[in-house]
Amino acid sequence: MVKVHFLFATFLTLFILVSYVGAAVVWSGVYHLDNEWVKIWINQNGTIDLFYNITLTLDSGDNINTITVGQPKADFTVREAIDQDGNNLSAIDVSQGSDFKVKVTLQSPLQAGQTIWFTLTTNVAHMIYNDTQNPGNVGMQFIPTWYNASIQNLRVSIVLPPNVTTDMVKTSINWTNAFMEDGQLAVYWEKNDLSLNEQFPVGISFPKEYVQNYDTQPPNGFSIDFSSIAPYVVGFLFLIGFIFILVVGISAASKKQYLLPQISMETLGIKHGLTAVEASYLLDLKPTKIVTEILYSLLKKRAVWVEATKPSIKLRIMPGFQSKTGTSETPLRHYEIDFLKAIGEDGALNEEKLAETVMSLRDNTEEKMRGYCRRDTINYYRNIVTKAWTQVEQAGTPELASNAYDEQLLWLLLDPNVKDHTQTAFQNRAFEPNPLWLWYWYGYTHYNPNPIIKPSTTIPTLPTKPPAIPGAEFANNVATSLESTANNIVVNVEKFANSIIPAPPSKASNEPTQHNATCVCACHACACACACVSCACACAGGGVG
Repeated sequence: MVKVHFLFATFLTLFILVSYVGAAVVWSGVYHLDNEWVKIWINQNGTIDLFYNITLTLDSGDNINTITVGQPKADFTVREAIDQDGNNLSAIDVSQGSDFKVKVTLQSPLQAGQTIWFTLTTNVAHMIYNDTQNPGNVGMQFIPTWYNASIQNLRVSIVLPPNVTTDMVKTSINWTNAFMEDGQLAVYWEKNDLSLNEQFPVGISFPKEYVQNYDTQPPNGFSIDFSSIAPYVVGFLFLIGFIFILVVGISAASKKQYLLPQISMETLGIKHGLTAVEASYLLDLKPTKIVTEILYSLLKKRAVWVEATKPSIKLRIMPGFQSKTGTSETPLRHYEIDFLKAIGEDGALNEEKLAETVMSLRDNTEEKMRGYCRRDTINYYRNIVTKAWTQVEQAGTPELASNAYDEQLLWLLLDPNVKDHTQTAFQNRAFEPNPLWLWYWYGYTHYNPNPIIKPSTTIPTLPTKPPAIPGAEFANNVATSLESTANNIVVNVEKFANSIIPAPPSKASNEPTQHNATCVCACHACACACACVSCACACAGGGVG
């Protein structure tokens, strides 16, 4: 009998060992998560929208083709998955039993040394429960994805229903920050350098009148009586220890790491590659200043010349650009082409067509921002403006400083304090214009009370180098030019403004529109009211393959 039991135990151990090693064959490697960002929108209908962003680096091992992303409940709907290059990825429900997952297939295998990030949008129902520890409140508990791999940066942001204020909110742990997003309160947590399988549960509670639907009781089976299963847990751990001794000779396989993603997030990070004109929209410049930026862009390309500035701007389209499509040597951006189409036969700008130019720029820029972090992107382009000023200020000679000013002009014009910064940059040196800088001669000719030289609008034929301009005078000339142009860009500024149709509002609740919203990021520091939150805990795992 003892022999039979021994053989059975040996067979069982070998079976488990073979299963363990067999599982290791499925995928073997080492990776880490650069970012796991989770964003949750609590909808008034009791569902939550999840926008999940994960950045994954494969350090070594087999290629990664798929990533399974855990979902907190069975009642979820997959919206879309998009990678860093804008590719729509296959995302399918591969849930089994109480293990709820979405499998995302990458556009191409992730190889050792490479990094990928992607987003997954889902909508999950029955997430908001009655909070028995805070009468009159509802809420939810949530655990962001834990991994058998390190996470360098974890962010969790929960956007509450409209009209909820900070004094109404209770949380299980102190929040890092709280801020307003599109008029709604958002609560934010952040944690760096999470170790393997480290969990970071958060809970939030708020008055129930701010949602239309919620569940009064968690579903059956949510709680686990650990005391009743303790003997089995001990036996299982003993068995695992025994197996570990048997497989110590293959320690390399034991070093593999598994990905256990979980619930959603927000953006693809910073959107690089926008032009200064596109950035002017993101930086919230007024429409008249945006079209002034486009005008300067066309002046730098020698595509237009300003014939008059009062009572409104009158333009002449330069040779080679009459087709309004640009040239092979000087291609035009879509907004520059739209601007040229707004120029009438008399040289005046048509208010309605100019408004269409602004709306087209807005729509195209919003499309480019789709899925990217708006807040981080705005800060990125503000930093570009700062660096542009640094290049001008640190130039060694007046000529180099003037050339740097020309090269960075469109970025410098995004600075609301362009006059003051210009004075600072040229306070101890003169500005030395170049005959090729049509943008400068436009401003100097039309807004200088006593212009010395009037340039040619074709190939410059000035016999001598233009005179240097004292820094203060130049700064004042630039400021006057910008202000006057913005004020006189069209005859009827009010008609122009009224022709700009506002962007359509965001869609409601379970439509996947929130990925365009502000990203999970730090804002103003706040205190919070901590409390126990008695709601169902939502958590799930995933993996790679």
